[in-house]
Amino acid sequence: MAEKRDYYEVLGVDKKASLDEIKSAYKKAALKWHPDRHVGDSDADKKAAEEKFKEASEAYSVLSDENKRAKYDQFGFAGVDGSAGFGGAGGFEGGFGDINDVLRDLFGGAFGSFFGGGGGFGGGFGGFGGSGGGSARMRGRDIRTRVRLTLEEMARGCTKEVEIEHNRPCRECSGVGAKNASDVKTCPTCGGRGQVEQRMRGIFGISIGYAVCPQCGGRGKIVTNPCPKCKGTGLERIREKVKVTIPAGVENGMQLSVRGEGHSAGKDGINGDLLVVIEELPHNALKREGQNLFYTRVISLPDAVTGCEIEVPALDGPQKLKIEAGTQSGTVIVLRGKGMPVVNSYGKGNLYVKILVWIPRKLDREQKKFFENLKESGAMKPDPNRDDRALFEKESQYF
Repeated sequence: MAEKRDYYEVLGVDKKASLDEIKSAYKKAALKWHPDRHVGDSDADKKAAEEKFKEASEAYSVLSDENKRAKYDQFGFAGVDGSAGFGGAGGFEGGFGDINDVLRDLFGGAFGSFFGGGGGFGGGFGGFGGSGGGSARMRGRDIRTRVRLTLEEMARGCTKEVEIEHNRPCRECSGVGAKNASDVKTCPTCGGRGQVEQRMRGIFGISIGYAVCPQCGGRGKIVTNPCPKCKGTGLERIREKVKVTIPAGVENGMQLSVRGEGHSAGKDGINGDLLVVIEELPHNALKREGQNLFYTRVISLPDAVTGCEIEVPALDGPQKLKIEAGTQSGTVIVLRGKGMPVVNSYGKGNLYVKILVWIPRKLDREQKKFFENLKESGAMKPDPNRDDRALFEKESQYF
């Protein structure tokens, strides 16, 4: 099985394809690749058909589900890892009953006649619960690490380099695990199939199941003369630096996936992924909530009464902001488009600037007398019927 392909590529549809188009594409793939339609083929062709069918079924299980599709569009395979419905990004794990349900929904009652009457995965589907056998394709474990980013880095996107330790094929034996190629033998327990048959007696008689071979671990091969460097595992741990591309607009806690940079699984296996968790560093002035930014500025009482011009911090540089005469404490001014971008999309959030008016706690005699004289002025008394109070009550909801 080759490296995992993009789900849209697997079904041959555009990323903007409708659900009906996705269903139609999967119907064609199911008709073409279902194992029951390749019973008379060679073993190699059978296996190729099985892999194609499983690949198409996994792609359909994600793209036909609105929530899974949205996560996949935003985060790739990491967004649906473990939730693809047929074993997730790690492969198929006991999900063929679900596939049959999908096929029945798509083809209706004709499902059985299309594929040999049973409606399930019969003897022609080996290696995953059928009787045909076939060694399992192993997948390496994922690795999780963290990257700490400033708000400015998250806004514009960047490239970071992280240092990790991961298993890679042994350089001494090229990942074979044996000192010589002739030291790799077919597993005598499973005969190279990678799984063994299990018979269990129950109230309805004897049932037959299949389990991973305990001797070869599902590989179908054993090593009789292990490589001295890797002790037969075919792997060695190395430390490497990996570059991670961070898209603009990422948020704290978001997880990105770097394909194939996790642990190797040995010869002919699939590498796991490197999962990078985003950690946001605190900003000294701005507060973030989603795509919006918030900033609080305190101005003096005279500036609030007569008006002034201030400078506020923003991600693309300081912004000059005019404060109108008579601005009330708690007023929020919106700078549209000065917030954070949306990941892999267009548009930006806003920057909300909250204005607070500083009221002095101590006054000298002259200052106190000045304000005492203003008490009787009608302009200095709040009027509940004026628009500025209604504006204050409306705008203050932002904080």
